[in-house]
Amino acid sequence: MAVGEKVVIAMSGGVDSSVSACLLHEQGYEVVGLFMRSGTQMPEPACNTDAGTPPGARRPCCGASDAADARSVAGMLGISFYALNCQESFDEIINYFADEYARGRTPNPCIICNAKLKFGTLLDYADAVGARSVATGHYARVETREGRKVLCRSADRSKDQSYALFGLEPEMLERVMFPVGGLSKPEVRAAAARFNLPVAGKPDSAEICFAPDRDYAQVVRQRRPDAFAAGRVVDGSGNVMGQHRGLPHYTIGQRRGLGIAAGRPIYVTGIDAESNTVTVGDADALLCAVLEADRTRFLVDTPETFRANAKIRYLHRDAPATIERTSACTVRVTFDQPQRAVTPGQAVVFYDRDVVLGGGWIVRGCKA
Repeated sequence: MAVGEKVVIAMSGGVDSSVSACLLHEQGYEVVGLFMRSGTQMPEPACNTDAGTPPGARRPCCGASDAADARSVAGMLGISFYALNCQESFDEIINYFADEYARGRTPNPCIICNAKLKFGTLLDYADAVGARSVATGHYARVETREGRKVLCRSADRSKDQSYALFGLEPEMLERVMFPVGGLSKPEVRAAAARFNLPVAGKPDSAEICFAPDRDYAQVVRQRRPDAFAAGRVVDGSGNVMGQHRGLPHYTIGQRRGLGIAAGRPIYVTGIDAESNTVTVGDADALLCAVLEADRTRFLVDTPETFRANAKIRYLHRDAPATIERTSACTVRVTFDQPQRAVTPGQAVVFYDRDVVLGGGWIVRGCKA
């Protein structure tokens, strides 16, 4: 590393990006902080940032207080700090979120945001200010393997965010840095205390920042009210079990909130937007041995058919599978053991041990 090399870092006002900025500054980089304004208005829970993080605490992000926190950390470091208005781009991501639910799919907006907004904006800004590298507070690593940069899981598997980064372009990896990717969350908190950061005890951000209370249906209702037409709930044989309240209220694997007294545990096993129907069944009906995915992207070269571990959602434990390319942008994934609740709209990401090979978007799952 050349002393004084310029790096643009996304600063959200949270502890991870703040510590990342501090680590880069400590290592001698010329750090430029960038806050991306989403334009969304969200209530923020009161919290004492001087106290320890409450267990399970979450907060919205990209709000006014976050911008103030990011600016405060930048001021402590004496680094340049700028805020960009990304409302228009962020609005497109919320529209995607609402459209997917209206189609009976369960979206993952964080992956879209990373690929289309966050890293694209960072790299464009870096080009404008003459910086080669960009950085974020993601828990992931970029390493050099066989002469090329590859995306890897973070050292702290419990916080690993590599799943949400599979959509990056391979050439982006040549310029991306993840300063906290080799640390555990407790180590990051300890570093924040060492740097005497005002955000050292700040709670982690919400899973989806524009729905901090997990009221996804309300977000969809504001954008796609027509998606909430009531319809039939049927079993696997087509027998009517009841009525649903609108497809955005449901996702594959859901058990609670169905409003059906079946006398046994039942789960959402299918959602059909064309017929406005929700299908339910027992736990075994959730098991899928095969899935099909489209819009695939690969970060490393792979053969037409290969073995890998496949991860079908953020909290899923990846499972051994055979991946077969069925076209230039589609794959068929066959698991060694059936997996529970394969969900259209979610991403499937492929790993070779700790290296992210690529991934795609789940279209459907089936028994075989």
